[in-house]
Amino acid sequence: MSLYGRIFAARYDSVFARAERGGLSEMRGRVVSRAQGRTLELGAGTGLNLKHYPRDGIELTLTEPEEPMARLLEERVRSERPGTKVIRAPAEHLPFDAGSFESIVATLVLCTVSDQAAALAEIRRVLKPEGSVLFLEHVRSDQARVARVQDLIQPLWIHIGHGCHCNLDTLSSLRRAGFDVKDLEHAQLPAAPGFVRPLIIGSATPTAS
Repeated sequence: MSLYGRIFAARYDSVFARAERGGLSEMRGRVVSRAQGRTLELGAGTGLNLKHYPRDGIELTLTEPEEPMARLLEERVRSERPGTKVIRAPAEHLPFDAGSFESIVATLVLCTVSDQAAALAEIRRVLKPEGSVLFLEHVRSDQARVARVQDLIQPLWIHIGHGCHCNLDTLSSLRRAGFDVKDLEHAQLPAAPGFVRPLIIGSATPTAS
């Protein structure tokens, strides 16, 4: 893991603090509180979603591929939700059987995967046919001017944002991967540069095969 990766993990919570206070925490809560049954969270980072999960009727597993993030996540799990499983695995290669989860949570993570199509295929594989993906993702803007800025800044932003792709059309990717998108909401990431503000919030279920 690079030095910048360790610094990024150490500063993650403080970087997002203004956004969390500005409404991001409330958005997380609306998404995560809908989780039911056996639940998987992808790229759980430092564990900012933990406090929003229901206390009853849920069996929670968290994945995080980045070593520094995973260590911080394990510390937060011990203090806030003991017994939660933490697995060090990328979204593109999930070490679970097909149809293992009723709910899969993805918040600000599908922009960071190295292969979004592969990650979505894995999500569909490990999700039960009647299960739901609960998402909050920043995405490519539907405003042409902002989208052009996203494209221009992306070669630099991928390094500053530690692998973040700010210009991905994740909504279209979900549909191409075989999901019906429901409860779709367009929102803005608080206290963030304009090119990373566009958000989508909602849920998705597998389409019938």
